[in-house]
Amino acid sequence: MPSEHPGENVPLTTDSYFEAIDDHRYKPTRHAGGAWDPEEQHFSPLGGLIVHALERHRAARPDDTLVLSRISYDILGRLALDECHVEVETIRPGRTIELLEAVVRIEDRPVVRARAWYLAAHDTTAVAGGPDDRLPPPKSLGSWRLSDTWPGGYIASLDVRPVAPPRPCRTAAWISTPLDLVAGRPSGPVASYLALVDTANGIAVRQPPGQWMFPNVDLTVHLHRPPRGPWTGLDTTVTFGPSGQGLTSTVLHDLDGPVGHAQQILTVRRLPGP
Repeated sequence: MPSEHPGENVPLTTDSYFEAIDDHRYKPTRHAGGAWDPEEQHFSPLGGLIVHALERHRAARPDDTLVLSRISYDILGRLALDECHVEVETIRPGRTIELLEAVVRIEDRPVVRARAWYLAAHDTTAVAGGPDDRLPPPKSLGSWRLSDTWPGGYIASLDVRPVAPPRPCRTAAWISTPLDLVAGRPSGPVASYLALVDTANGIAVRQPPGQWMFPNVDLTVHLHRPPRGPWTGLDTTVTFGPSGQGLTSTVLHDLDGPVGHAQQILTVRRLPGP
């Protein structure tokens, strides 16, 4: 049964963001603590956990060649730092195109609904191409204490390497972590990569998070090739509109160059003054 007090009995010393209870239930560790509220989960590792669950669902067919090409997450409610139940369903089966859906429940309430398109892999090397502006490699860059801007166990767990001095509305940075996604259970490179993507909304803040709130209510990722770790590159632009909405747009990179795009819609509001 979920705890009546989110965050209670959460493991303090662990080398992962989650610990598996069984095939569908996972307990977050303190490293998953959120930036807006440390007693909530940061969405980023939970997004990776969902892909981990999708991969386990598809593991019964090791001979197929489908690859994750788009995943969209809708955040339906508060992500308490408590036991997660992840269920995966095949919505549209197929040999060349497949659609899966995952629902995350906390305290028996759906808090995230995600849909993922898998497409067949073919050799298209002869026609491959697109913008190839690469980020400088992280080994050549200095570290950035993102925890000076944001609280929470997740932010504290990261190695962040900005490409240039971070600035409001426009920042590029590499993100990595020494932690496993799920203790004792290997995760694929795509799940581990995507577990860091939601960090994008925190690296190019337009206004101080102590004065304004701008959480995202979704995350959509399109991939034109499978990414590889251990670094997730985020080239991020943040826009605030005049009527309470915002948009965080990111070109995603790995060490070989761009791999896709991520979009996050924001709800923007001023926090009450002292």
